Amino acid sequence: MDIILKYFSDFTEEQTRQFQLLEPLYKEWNEKINVISRKDIDALYEKHVLHSLSIAATFEFEPGAEIVDLGTGGGFPGVPLAIFFPEVKFHLVDSIGKKLKVVEAVAEAAGIKNITTQHCRIEDIKNRKFDFVVSRAVAPLKDLWRWSKPLLNNKKHALNSDSAPGLICLKGGDLAKEIQESLTRPRIMELTEIFAEPFFAEKYLLFISK
Repeated sequence: MDIILKYFSDFTEEQTRQFQLLEPLYKEWNEKINVISRKDIDALYEKHVLHSLSIAATFEFEPGAEIVDLGTGGGFPGVPLAIFFPEVKFHLVDSIGKKLKVVEAVAEAAGIKNITTQHCRIEDIKNRKFDFVVSRAVAPLKDLWRWSKPLLNNKKHALNSDSAPGLICLKGGDLAKEIQESLTRPRIMELTEIFAEPFFAEKYLLFISK
């Protein structure tokens, strides 16, 4: 938890309590349903929570905005972002139901009220639009963008926002070929410009606007 407070300091008591609960809750659930690798669970706050919050360090979601987390897995980046932005609605989607069971249990136990879940493939979501798609899924960028485009609103999600709707995804490694194949021109941010820890070397945040 200290590593979160190193970079973010203006949490309410409720937000602090919710972030503190994540470690015991995920450790408990990970014994039953493995959603985080055994070697990473002890570094939950650095490798999962802080990694997810790189989006919060870069984007300011307006109250009332609706965000879908594509391939949320155990709830990343959606769960930390939902704590950070309590006035924003987060819809967490995954094709593996048991992972969403963990997300739902963690959200309920921590009192995170602004999360909904859906057990489906992202391309099966119909008749619903979102202001942003966020993802830490390992799918190629071309697929993430193909799945995201139909879900995005056509207008800016709030009058006082300068960000058009788009895909925000967390990626690592050499992305040149992946970006070329996606036929997109994403805005790319190096996470080492936000967080000093060695873990964030060669990790990036990509934004593709609609």
